[in-house]
Amino acid sequence: MTKFIDAAGPLPVHPDDRAARSQGEPNGKTEAWHILDAEPGATALVGVRPGVTAEELRRALLAEDFDAVMRRLPVRAGETLYVPAGTLHSFGPGTLVYEIEQTSDLQEHAMRHRMEDGSALSDEQWHANIEALLGQWKPDRRPDFVPGLRLPVDDGVDRVILCAGPYFALERWRVQSGAVLDHGFATAHILSNAGAPATITCGGRALDLDRGQTVLLPAALGEVRVHGAADVLAGYLPDLERDIHRPLAAAGYGPNVVAALGEDSRRR
Repeated sequence: MTKFIDAAGPLPVHPDDRAARSQGEPNGKTEAWHILDAEPGATALVGVRPGVTAEELRRALLAEDFDAVMRRLPVRAGETLYVPAGTLHSFGPGTLVYEIEQTSDLQEHAMRHRMEDGSALSDEQWHANIEALLGQWKPDRRPDFVPGLRLPVDDGVDRVILCAGPYFALERWRVQSGAVLDHGFATAHILSNAGAPATITCGGRALDLDRGQTVLLPAALGEVRVHGAADVLAGYLPDLERDIHRPLAAAGYGPNVVAALGEDSRRR
């Protein structure tokens, strides 16, 4: 699932796959945010500070004193944050985000209102939500923003891997006017236009994408050409070894740098 978000700042935790299945749902909700734009001074709350206990977190959430227990990180356009399930998080206002995530609506949140419509919660429901959140919270989750890793391509083409894990990968392709990017793929790709109107060719058909438009490319198509000028976000389910580890190692990146892009399914 992908979406553009004009961030307003809810404070949720999402369950992982195991917790989701205990609720009768197939997927948890790991997600990632790529920052398209951010006002000066914009921040995000991401993960709980080391050493904070569940009781300390409970008291802070009830007091709505989030900075007492959470990490506040600066938000900068062009950076990406991979948010594993179980991470308490919030972003906005003043932030425009492209989000990619597991397909799931499951979440527990600490706000005193319903996220769907902003209506107030009773104290009983609010306290129940906080207890459910604490049950999903994973204290060791403290991800950081990363600038992404560039892969060498032809002149006039900038290909950056923004994040990667067992559930999804996200890349940003910038193609200068007059250049093209030819990209082969083995799994379905979601392409979203983050810039001015652009043209792609796939399956023998040219398709114009306006700013903010998205297209789904089935795996059977196998390849796509992006014509410059273009600024495109590409999300897909990766084979981590083939699509991420090998090309980045060949480009000279070490394993620790690559690991900072997200999760490695081999270590799960």
